[in-house]
Amino acid sequence: MSISELLDLADDHLAKALERLKTELSGLQIGRASATLVENLQVEIYGASQPIRNIANIGIPDPKTIFIEPWDKSNLAAVEKGLRDSALGLNPNNDGLRIILNIPPLTEERRKTLTKLVSEFAENAKIAVRRIREDLRKKAKAATETEQIGEDEEKLFDKKLQEKINVTNEQIEATAKQKTDEMLKI
Repeated sequence: MSISELLDLADDHLAKALERLKTELSGLQIGRASATLVENLQVEIYGASQPIRNIANIGIPDPKTIFIEPWDKSNLAAVEKGLRDSALGLNPNNDGLRIILNIPPLTEERRKTLTKLVSEFAENAKIAVRRIREDLRKKAKAATETEQIGEDEEKLFDKKLQEKINVTNEQIEATAKQKTDEMLKI
């Protein structure tokens, strides 16, 4: 495996780690309705755990309301239970046809809790980046041992990989700061 292939692999893995962070952050409640808030929430149905997006339509009729309409009405209770058991802190209303979630305005306490979650998600992304770095360094070391690349190329790879890691960590910090600022804005 050449260093250019390893660097391409690094780009791919680092982009996925950053995208995962953005997806996790988009699911945090910031006082307005969004399908991303509930679409990946796991619900126990038919003996298996399913994300809500796989079993129901999710609608946003206004900025403060989410409608979740299961395709099979017998799943209403399971969806309602999944929402109650989640960490969202929302109170689902079952009208017999769909689940209605009213998004309350954020309190100062909830904003602080959410900013802690943002920090936790950012730290998890940084941990993923460190794992990616270690995995790729092991691959470079193995390529050096099998003489696919030279020691000088391995050192060059380490330097270029660290540059990519630094850029990704800066992007993680910027993304987390932007989300925190968005949450603290009243």
